[in-house]
Amino acid sequence: MRHEYDRLLRQWLLRRSRLRRLLRPLPRRGNLHRYPIIKWFAEHARKRPFLWSFKRAQIIPALYWGSVISLLPLYGVQIIIAFAAALAFRANLTIMVALQFITNPLTVVPIYATTAWVGASLMRFMQMGEHLPKAVFYANALFIGGVVVGLIVALMADLLWRFIDWEARVFKARLQRLHRIVHPPPEPAPPADDSQPR
Repeated sequence: MRHEYDRLLRQWLLRRSRLRRLLRPLPRRGNLHRYPIIKWFAEHARKRPFLWSFKRAQIIPALYWGSVISLLPLYGVQIIIAFAAALAFRANLTIMVALQFITNPLTVVPIYATTAWVGASLMRFMQMGEHLPKAVFYANALFIGGVVVGLIVALMADLLWRFIDWEARVFKARLQRLHRIVHPPPEPAPPADDSQPR
């Protein structure tokens, strides 16, 4: 039993250190001053606890809004828009900004090509925008495709997050159960016997 508890405790500590390493470059309360533009609002952001909360009420809007913003043709201003959306929708800023790195210099061209194709296909299927000039048609297609693909990505991220959250709760409950077995609470001291004459 002790061996199993020690093994699970090592796994738990390893998971926490990996998560901290993963979150290190992302905005947190303590490092907002490193981010261009966001640093101007650092004091305002530090006073908003919902921006740093990893509770379900803050994670879900961060996943959905963050995924959609990351796939819209807003490359270069995404983080600023994500920050504003996190404030407006009371979402976790760390997750919101992390999702903006989906589009980066290596992925931006294939992502925008895919979202434009999805948007154009949907517009043609729904017989929308046929009268528009080609440039305007594809600009609209980029936005429509970005929203649709963003929602699909958000749904997958939501399902993955729910599974990870469930598995972490099960793991933690098992660890706590073993902790109570390996380290039982001390027995309460017997009550003082006042029946003896003084």
